[in-house]
Amino acid sequence: MRKLELNEEAMLCSGHAACPGCVEALSVRHVLATMGPDTMAVIPPSCMAIIAGPQPFSSLKIPVYQPTLEASAAAASGLRRALDARGKRDTHVIVLAGDGGTYDIGFQCLSSAAERNENILYFCLDNEGYMNTGAQKSSSTPHYATTGSTPDGKLTRKKNLIDIMAAHQVPYAATASASYLPDLIRKVEKAKAMRGFRIITILIPCIDGWGLSDDAGLRAGRYAVETGAFPLYEVEDGTRYTINQPSCTRPVSEYLALQRRYRGLSAERTTALQAELEAGWARLQRMAALDAATA
Repeated sequence: MRKLELNEEAMLCSGHAACPGCVEALSVRHVLATMGPDTMAVIPPSCMAIIAGPQPFSSLKIPVYQPTLEASAAAASGLRRALDARGKRDTHVIVLAGDGGTYDIGFQCLSSAAERNENILYFCLDNEGYMNTGAQKSSSTPHYATTGSTPDGKLTRKKNLIDIMAAHQVPYAATASASYLPDLIRKVEKAKAMRGFRIITILIPCIDGWGLSDDAGLRAGRYAVETGAFPLYEVEDGTRYTINQPSCTRPVSEYLALQRRYRGLSAERTTALQAELEAGWARLQRMAALDAATA
């Protein structure tokens, strides 16, 4: 095993309001430590807004601006331009938003910022639902998952946000997970060194919303990658696909068994999910192979 040298500078302080075992707090801890103190964050209403807490009692050691739920990317764009006007071009502007404020309510602003290639780094903390308000479904909620608004299981598939962002031909779009910490930190460092619009979607298994035991968050994240439910990959300039894992080796049934939101799922639906993930993995492999063939 290779020893991972971590930046342990405390940018997210203890005493915050995250749930016990919260993967979001762990993920953001490493994101902020990698970004460093010369960073400003935009945080819309979300679990992260609760974790960060109100000013002047924020658990983050960097300036935080909390806009409306739909306006994260627009607020970050304005903040970036204000800093540039003051000559602070080296100060990083990041967004820490949930999937509800990214995939759904904030998507118009997100798409516009990507089209303008705004110089911001957007982190979507993807817990696959509106967990802060009772675990309702979002367009990030996966197929057949039960939520507060889909008690018999969601009948549509999860939106492929990274491919949508890649279609905007932004400099960098990637998926990441704290269950694969070296990969997460490498991607944050890579995105930090670039300019233009960058987005990293981080999977956040939600202890309460997914129905996980307090110590199962990182295991769920690992299983999500190993089944292909959340593959690790990156796309540069909208065309260059790189897969960051060797293969998908775990059956989806083992991933589903960890979660209360899939309790009682029929064998037929489990088989359909397995086929769906295998088709998605094959498609991703084709995209990466196409790029390799044309390089």
